[in-house]
Amino acid sequence: MSLSLLHSSTGRNTGGLVEEIKAKLKRELAGLYQEGVAIFFDEDKNQQSTKGRKTKRSTAEPETQHVPIHMRYQSWYSKALPVVRQLLPERYTEFQEQYKLDKRKEKQIDFLTYTVSDYLLGITVTRGYQKEEVVHPFTAFAAKFQNQLTILHSASDRIDSLLAEVESVLQSEMFRNELEAADDLLKKKHLRAAGALAGVALETHLVRVSINHSIKLAKKSPTISDINEALKTASVIDVPVWRHIQLLGDVRNLCVHGKEREPTYDEVVGLISGTKQIISTIF
Repeated sequence: MSLSLLHSSTGRNTGGLVEEIKAKLKRELAGLYQEGVAIFFDEDKNQQSTKGRKTKRSTAEPETQHVPIHMRYQSWYSKALPVVRQLLPERYTEFQEQYKLDKRKEKQIDFLTYTVSDYLLGITVTRGYQKEEVVHPFTAFAAKFQNQLTILHSASDRIDSLLAEVESVLQSEMFRNELEAADDLLKKKHLRAAGALAGVALETHLVRVSINHSIKLAKKSPTISDINEALKTASVIDVPVWRHIQLLGDVRNLCVHGKEREPTYDEVVGLISGTKQIISTIF
């Protein structure tokens, strides 16, 4: 989705769009994590039943055809790997190495170097004539798979910070486009339209600042004056900045309320330039 399409389809509610995307990504990530957990516990159950299996099959449980562990795991790993690469690039190599170690000598296979791929291939490690077991395959597999699941689970926390960055980029692009449009309208002497557009950018930015500082606004649809007052009360802005924003809000009101007098060219110029200043200095 391009930014222009995003603006036309979502208006100015980039925050709502980001929250929607965030919720969707977290649902999908949780589903992928639960899929891995199910694979792990099914294989654990399979190992337990194999240990206690007797030659006589119980008639109490019908025979079912299960998808082999290597097929289920490989499908899960193929989906999980790019997720980790995108959300946790600093742990991508670690996640991969739980599955397979490229730089490993054949005679150096022990519990630390035994990987998930070894387990899926049925590789066992013994020593001496007595074939003493060096690595218990399922124990090593379980440790490595659980490490992968832990890494994947931690990726959920990264979604918030990454999408906060995306939202910031979207907001910045939106403000830039709106203020450029306001400048263009000003050149064409459409003073009210130019001021209204700049006022929307100012109001949207002030709402974002209040969210950044965890300020709860009393009104469901607060005005620039309401937000400005809340920011001053919370000491986010000082009195000179508060007065400046109040003046910008007054000019914006002139532009959007037809019953008031016509805004002057200089007033709209001041609104646009003042909005640019507030956006670039108040966060």
